[in-house]
Amino acid sequence: MRRNERHHGRQGRRHRGRGTLLAATVAAGLLLTACGGGSGEDSSYRGGEKAQDSDGFPAPAPAPGQPTGPAAPEDGTAQGDQKGELRDTAPPPADYLSTFALDVDTASYGYARRALADGRRPDPSTIRPEEFINSFPQHYERPDGNGFRVTVDGARTDGDSGEDWRLVRVGLATRAATPYEEGERPPAALTFVIDVSGSMAEPGRLDLAKESLGVMTDRLRDDDSVAIVTFSDEAETVLPMTRLGDHRGRVHEAIDTLEPTASTNLGAGVATGYRTAVEGLREGATNRVVLLSDALANTGETDADAILDRIADARREHGITLFGVGVGSDYGDALMERLADKGDGHTTYVSNAEDARKVFSEQLPRNIDLTARDAKAQVAFDPETVDQFRLIGYDNRRVADEDFRNDRVDGGEIGPGHTVTALYAVRTKPGASGHLATASVRWLDPKTRAPHEESGQLEADSLDQPLWDADDGLQVTATAAYFANALRSGGSETYGESDTYSYTDSRWSPLPAAPTLTELAERADKLAFTTENKAIRQLAEAIRQANRLMG
Repeated sequence: MRRNERHHGRQGRRHRGRGTLLAATVAAGLLLTACGGGSGEDSSYRGGEKAQDSDGFPAPAPAPGQPTGPAAPEDGTAQGDQKGELRDTAPPPADYLSTFALDVDTASYGYARRALADGRRPDPSTIRPEEFINSFPQHYERPDGNGFRVTVDGARTDGDSGEDWRLVRVGLATRAATPYEEGERPPAALTFVIDVSGSMAEPGRLDLAKESLGVMTDRLRDDDSVAIVTFSDEAETVLPMTRLGDHRGRVHEAIDTLEPTASTNLGAGVATGYRTAVEGLREGATNRVVLLSDALANTGETDADAILDRIADARREHGITLFGVGVGSDYGDALMERLADKGDGHTTYVSNAEDARKVFSEQLPRNIDLTARDAKAQVAFDPETVDQFRLIGYDNRRVADEDFRNDRVDGGEIGPGHTVTALYAVRTKPGASGHLATASVRWLDPKTRAPHEESGQLEADSLDQPLWDADDGLQVTATAAYFANALRSGGSETYGESDTYSYTDSRWSPLPAAPTLTELAERADKLAFTTENKAIRQLAEAIRQANRLMG
């Protein structure tokens, strides 16, 4: 058995199943970290039938049909030993499958921290638990090359409400991001679309963006290219695609001229940004649009789907992806998340100079390389040992179970140095023993587009350890999930005499054995002390702030 390098309990076995299909056309430009959307169905089942609301979980739509194996090549060639079968065992009943596209967004957690620091409870519609969970990188075992290594573990929840409940963690890791990659990655062609509307005049918005872009310009390579588009009432290309080399001064001059003006025509900005990216398209490079805005669109097209329709050809034909960077105390989270989700991209949120430097000076330059395209995960629970399960989060990333091996269905584009975590609440059957679940990830090679899979298995007997005695990483994952679930369920707050904002969201009941926020803050403080991790200290402070606001 392989072990997570920091896991103290027993971890599930791992096996590999790789197969190569007929290679598709090589993409025009490699993508950066991104994500595709899903069906939005909930994965909560009980004894082979859907869980009812009386069980404390939402009743999902009917489950799709079970997988039937790899999709046949477009040339009609039959798939067998010659092409490489990716699975040679019968799948479980469809009710015991959970499928989703991988996601590395973190904007929801960043914006929640900003709101709490400002004395406001976040709108529950902006709380996406997977983005809380994935804000904390894990120490999973990593593969040597492209693709993923799978880690599956978990622990028992305590307390009366936690009887027979377990938290199961599915961890996926790409190869480490190392300094030598900087010289080997493909060049980048980045088009920055910058909001210069009046709302960006607030401290911590445009000023933060200008400082961060200046630092990033000095960090990129000479063979990288940068273009700058601004938008307020209208959009304009301030700097066409420019190879850095000896032209960094031109980029800095363009950044220095940015000043806030009028209203926010975000649709025009995105459309002009993609047109500029297409005009400066570089074959063999990573072509990407980076949108930096508070996403408070109030002029022109304000609907995300309509904006995406305007850039559909550029996305499909040229593989140009979108990276959304949110700023500001008032932030259009829904619009930005929708744009990035459907635009084959991802989002993050920056609230201060430290966040911005991390995103623009470290994460963006480092993740120009790509290790996996259209990555999806599927967890198959064993009906002999599992009574009920619930995937925590990934509500906008669900994929029909039968589309796990349909490579025409969007997944996530993931770069080096990433970990992706999914957490399940699982009720085991009394006396459960033996196989509990198999977690598989499928992705396409970024160059050849050949599909590959990697799997990990979990035994019920390995989940007997109490949660708060388990691996530190699992405890952090659970703490983030419990915190997110608390923020998106129940409560209200009044502003002034008549403006009352309701925080009730009846879809999300408490997770098994959920601690109080006071207890959760204490858990986070302990983890911050043992791990000496600044990010976990910030998590503890955010939980305390929420506890004060929620009473």
